[in-house]
Amino acid sequence: MLRRFEGVLFSSDKQMVIFDIGSAYTKYGYANEATPRGIIRTEVMCSETKQLRRIYDYKDTEDLYQLLVEFLHCLFFRYVVVTPKDARILVLESFLTPTQFRETLAKVLFRHFEIGSLMLLSVHLATISTLGTNTALVLDVGYKEATLIPIYEGIPILKGWQALPLGGEAVHEYLMKSLKETAPNVNITEKLVEDIKVRTCFVTTLDRSVKFGTEETPTPPPAVVYPGVKNIIIPGEIREKAYEVLWERDNDNLSIPTMILDAILKCPIEIRRPLAENIILIGGTTMAKGFISRLKSELLALLKSNLYSDKLKIQVFKFHTAPSKPNYTAWLGGAIFGTVDLPLRCLTKENYLKSNRVPDWTSLVDNQKEDSVACEI
Repeated sequence: MLRRFEGVLFSSDKQMVIFDIGSAYTKYGYANEATPRGIIRTEVMCSETKQLRRIYDYKDTEDLYQLLVEFLHCLFFRYVVVTPKDARILVLESFLTPTQFRETLAKVLFRHFEIGSLMLLSVHLATISTLGTNTALVLDVGYKEATLIPIYEGIPILKGWQALPLGGEAVHEYLMKSLKETAPNVNITEKLVEDIKVRTCFVTTLDRSVKFGTEETPTPPPAVVYPGVKNIIIPGEIREKAYEVLWERDNDNLSIPTMILDAILKCPIEIRRPLAENIILIGGTTMAKGFISRLKSELLALLKSNLYSDKLKIQVFKFHTAPSKPNYTAWLGGAIFGTVDLPLRCLTKENYLKSNRVPDWTSLVDNQKEDSVACEI
């Protein structure tokens, strides 16, 4: 089948379209490609209020349905430029994705856009396909949360999963509060904060961090001037402390480094070393300058502490370097999966219209043995 767009013919064959709909950004493109066609914000202009709204900030199911209709319409016809009817779609999802969201997304895709088939793929499982290994500890630090799943021989160890509300949003909140105090006459928006974070902030070392608030407080790095309509002076202290929220432990003594160690402890003892030596970081927050170095230092320091010295006998942590930027490594994994014909993993339009639901591994309805016999009472 051929379609015409601005005088050019494009072939709309069975090539699968890959969507990674994140809390802050959405990556889109086609299977068998090394990079996504583009990365856009996961937001849409509200037709009523004429204001930008994030897709995940929905009020109820009806509100979510309308937001997804408008957002996916923009994706299909403006960015991906493909006819959605009978198209094959792969959507990457976190294991913490609410059932309400995935059910509504499937309803929009099948009933409104009439796609041909849908594959829902775990972000963490898709990630390891980019490495050529079946065993890895996958840590995803995105915008709203940090999630971690140990995977051994291609099987997720759900007993060891970890999650904390730590990510880019927590960093933005710190910067927003600090910048409003230092530049009260400037309109500090979310986009401005994000740009300042990327351009000027960094993750400091553990040695400097432990001295904050003590008599040995180190001299802060130099301030920088962020150019704009009004120049904003970013103090060195703010630049250095922006990411400290990711390493501070909460009331339960949890932080991003403890997530990794706790996950390893919950796994069988014989696979702990392989997991510690196959860590992969994904998500835009992990791209911050100094993040990996600080994480290594935190892990080694925790191993010597009273919390883990008697429980975990690991001395080395090794990190994989993915063949892509961490913010779209999961999308690349989806693009690899999309090149393989996996009919059992795909939900077709015919099957969805019959059942009107998406199979869910958390539901007993979709995980009963074929030879099971119903008991009559």
